[in-house]
Amino acid sequence: MDVSFRLELTTPACPIKDMFEQKANEMVAALPWVKNVNVTMSAQPAKPVFAGQLPAGLQTISNIIAVSSCKGGVGKSTVAVNLAYTLTGMGARVGLFDADVYGPSLPTMVSPENRLLEMNPEKRSIIPTEYLGVKLVSFGFAGQGRAIMRGPMVSGVINQLLTTTECVPGNVQEPIHTFNLRTVIFLRGELDYLVIDMPPGTGDIQLTLCQVVPLTAAVIVTTPQKLAFIDVAKGVRMFSKLKVPCVAVVENMCHFDADGKRYYPFGKGSGSQVVQQFGIPHLFDLPIRPTLSASGDSGMPEVVADPQGEIAQTFQNLGVCVVQQCAKIRQQVSTAVSYDKFIKAIRVKVPDSEEEFFLHPATVRRNDRSAQSVDEWTGEQKLQYTDIPEDIEPEEIRPMGNYAVSITWPDGFSQIAPYDQLQTIERLVDVPQLTPA
Repeated sequence: MDVSFRLELTTPACPIKDMFEQKANEMVAALPWVKNVNVTMSAQPAKPVFAGQLPAGLQTISNIIAVSSCKGGVGKSTVAVNLAYTLTGMGARVGLFDADVYGPSLPTMVSPENRLLEMNPEKRSIIPTEYLGVKLVSFGFAGQGRAIMRGPMVSGVINQLLTTTECVPGNVQEPIHTFNLRTVIFLRGELDYLVIDMPPGTGDIQLTLCQVVPLTAAVIVTTPQKLAFIDVAKGVRMFSKLKVPCVAVVENMCHFDADGKRYYPFGKGSGSQVVQQFGIPHLFDLPIRPTLSASGDSGMPEVVADPQGEIAQTFQNLGVCVVQQCAKIRQQVSTAVSYDKFIKAIRVKVPDSEEEFFLHPATVRRNDRSAQSVDEWTGEQKLQYTDIPEDIEPEEIRPMGNYAVSITWPDGFSQIAPYDQLQTIERLVDVPQLTPA
């Protein structure tokens, strides 16, 4: 008998899709009644686990990756560009957002035929440019070069670029000459990964990005010097406070080889120090290579110019790491808080924690700290104990980024419950551990 079936993956960039296909063929072909096997591989990327709380445009992006260093000149843009094109080469739909308004690098590092962002006047949305399959957005493509403006204006520009860009070209287009920061329009189209080239620093602009955008994970870029580590550590702490997991460290300009020897002109240890001090699981080294520097100036990413080279292999490993870690994070977040109807309890297992515990729904509802439950000026408790029935049950629990859940109750109230708060609420004891199938 001939057997045909389809294997549907959660990401087109799955690093072991070839192994899945091979194993599926082998296992089905081993059945005695099977004569021929035809396996079709496809991918249905998972929707953002917290799409309901986002502007409509950002709801169609599955994973958003921040590439950050908090220090200029360490090669952050080089890593962001080559990571984006590596993920594209793995089969993903990728966008690249250059968030450095003061000194955008993207127009130098890639060479799209159309070097101006365009506006769809009917939809009032920005249409990105594109190069070798990657959607590109940068203030440098707005026809205004580098920005000379105060911080709040820059934050507004970044907000507009992020939330008003279409990933599917429209029919009517016009160049963008000025930014109207009060225009409310949304991103359209679907992306598996949006890579954000973060500007250096930990100020208003960086906080705006982290608050507007539901970052899935961050990749940290550093160099071997102690000074680089000091600044990078500030960025790691910022992401930690904002509940954005850092999944990898890239140590750039580590060494070079000459005369049969390996030289470390900037010393050793910054990358490994970040990994050890902050528990970031993966470290990738990039050597000093003239071709890597030249590719950044020529407009052709190194992983595209030399896809079989040593640099491309390092970025391939980084891409695999990012794909795997994003999938792991999504799984942890989507299952962190749930309601068990059998035992009538809210089950909590905070990401990156082995501890699992249970909370009584009424206790969770009574611990709401919003303005509806607690007076913002006096701190007086407005929600009374008896206002909440003991048998109340949540109607829906949805993740909000990597830090909280939104719980919808029968009275229509939507409660935001941070993981940190859930861990402080009185817990249920002697809870049955098994639920019916």
